[in-house]
Amino acid sequence: MPPFWQKCIVTYIGFDLPSTEKALISRIRSQAARGKNVVAGIGDDAAVLRLPPGHQVLVTTDFTLEGVHFRRDWQPAESVGHRCLARGLSDIAAMGGEPVAVFLSLALPASLSQTWVDGFMSGFLALARKSAVGLAGGDTAESPDGILADVVVLGSVPAGTATLRSGARPGDRIYLSGELGGAAAAIREMSGKPRGRLKPVDYSRHFFPEPRLALGRLIRQKGLASAMIDISDGLSTDLAHICEESGMGAEIRAEAIPLASVGKPRHEVELELALHGGEDYELLFTAPRQKPIPPRIAGVPIHLIGHITRSRKVLLINRSGAGFDLRPQGWEHFRK
Repeated sequence: MPPFWQKCIVTYIGFDLPSTEKALISRIRSQAARGKNVVAGIGDDAAVLRLPPGHQVLVTTDFTLEGVHFRRDWQPAESVGHRCLARGLSDIAAMGGEPVAVFLSLALPASLSQTWVDGFMSGFLALARKSAVGLAGGDTAESPDGILADVVVLGSVPAGTATLRSGARPGDRIYLSGELGGAAAAIREMSGKPRGRLKPVDYSRHFFPEPRLALGRLIRQKGLASAMIDISDGLSTDLAHICEESGMGAEIRAEAIPLASVGKPRHEVELELALHGGEDYELLFTAPRQKPIPPRIAGVPIHLIGHITRSRKVLLINRSGAGFDLRPQGWEHFRK
């Protein structure tokens, strides 16, 4: 792969860039922390990484596309950059891993301003620093249409200890961190506004979601979970993933699902948004019934919402005790 950012030539990105290619590369490198696990990163043809002995590698990749995952008239550039990285880090958290290095590839329209790119990188790198992970490389290209970001996150986990989706067993209890529905509520509110803008402080779980890295790591270290996944596509869809991979079913209680409080004045979201909304990046995990699970782990509230069953069905139990099929209705590409 060519040296990172060296293809990002002034002539094809345009607008207010440094006067030379060398100055542009220097600008990016001066902002990006190398990270403790990166032996050689930006400036070489490939990154050289250091992994702890006795560990296995975790790899996750995510596209972020303008018009699908974000809109420039809705989200500030800093939020877009933050969310691009948060998605990959949340996958590492769901495996109980530790991030090692990040790779970012960007396809940008020629008409895009340098101010937007700087804001994107500011949000991206701020979360990278907070998560103690270095930007080790990537690629750039000119996009004929909108913005596309491809993020690859490498992580590590002690050999044989990664928390998979496939370990749930009958009788296991189902737990959920934090609260759900905040990101979906923000999307709905922006859809109803002429320019789509909201104050990020009132909808922080959408604009600046926090990957639960410390929580996932502690769950793995203490051997609490039999299966785990992050809530990226919606509770109904992500719980179905655990059930499918484990060959199990589930029952969850509607009143036990923690609803996000959003907006100004603050108000709870509807249950439907919590069930199907997605992009909250909380952790959903199962644990054997005999395992004591504390009400908070790594400072994050933990909620018992149901249990695993032998049936292949996923049921939502209402307050009166009646059960209804909970079909996956979260995000899914290509759904007609």
